Amino acid sequence: MSSPAIIGWSHGKFGRSESPLPQMMADVARDAIAEAGLEPADIDVIHVGVFNNGLSRQGFEAALPGTVFPELARTPAHRHENACATGSAAIFAAHDSIAAGRHKTALVIGAERMTQASGHDVNEVLLSASYREEEEHFKSFAGVFGEIARQYFDRYGDHSETLAKIAAKNHANGAQNPLAHMQKDLGFDFCNTVSEKNPYVAEPLRRTDCSMVSDGAVALVMAAEDVAASAPLAVSWRGMGNANDVLPLSQRDPLEMAGARAAMDQALNAAGIGIDELDFLETHDCFTIAELLEYEAFGLAAPGQGHTLLDDGVTEVGGRLPVNPSGGLKAKGHPIGATGVSMHALAAAQLTGRSPGIQIEAPELAGVFNMGGAAVSNFASVLERVR
Repeated sequence: MSSPAIIGWSHGKFGRSESPLPQMMADVARDAIAEAGLEPADIDVIHVGVFNNGLSRQGFEAALPGTVFPELARTPAHRHENACATGSAAIFAAHDSIAAGRHKTALVIGAERMTQASGHDVNEVLLSASYREEEEHFKSFAGVFGEIARQYFDRYGDHSETLAKIAAKNHANGAQNPLAHMQKDLGFDFCNTVSEKNPYVAEPLRRTDCSMVSDGAVALVMAAEDVAASAPLAVSWRGMGNANDVLPLSQRDPLEMAGARAAMDQALNAAGIGIDELDFLETHDCFTIAELLEYEAFGLAAPGQGHTLLDDGVTEVGGRLPVNPSGGLKAKGHPIGATGVSMHALAAAQLTGRSPGIQIEAPELAGVFNMGGAAVSNFASVLERVR
């Protein structure tokens, strides 16, 4: 069985794009293939992650690369959808096809164009990642996580300041990332104050507690060991994990994030390490309460004690385990299909000393966690530099 490696990547700027989705995908695909030292004709299979679900009238996104690259028109291509974990689903599928020996090379593209849709339509599309039969009354996906935050506050006390510290940390990191949607250090005081510019979106979540509606595209080239051996750069998986949880919040304790814990435990156990041995972590902060719950689900802090990591500076750049040095979804942006691919690409960039923003000093092991829904579809990776 081959051990697949990431040998090339390209990350477009997140934010608002005037380019149509096929062009966004083509731009990053072209650059990722070139960085890997390959030609389009060298790609054996394409895996595309686009959520869509009504954001665009154009479906069948797996076929779009072939409309731009004639060399890829007859290359097998597959489209994946797994809510906010869509990009990681595409990556894991590519990994499996290479590990099984079916393919030598794979192009993975994660993309989404969201800003052209109305606020109402975006809200409806995102709410579909919840269990609408029971959770429609929350009125938005922010409302779903607002309910989760309310339950956390009811159980452990008001942690509005904790959420503001997470937002401020990630915005400070994102301010140094030229690919981020928002490149502005908002500061703790702004994030911690309800105001006209920072109103409640779904109480107790404020605007600064919620990731932004963004456009973006990212591509990776993955390859089998014999192909990766001649590539200029290579980052491989030391461990990976994938676990689901039940969709309705009523059938589980959403504060436990059991599926997220299971996926991360799988990845760490496969890597033979504890989470404190990671040099940094890119994790899924679609809302600040999600990052807080992930601290606790991953065993970095006991339930209700995630705030201590922020109080002690553990998760800041320069701390024991920097979390979201890219700025996370909070500052970088969250184009749904692109997010999981972005997290893996920027982790690979960090490990090879090529981060576009903050560069962690000599990192050896990176953690990546990407989830779909409220920790329903969960993907975890432990990445290490090969070359």
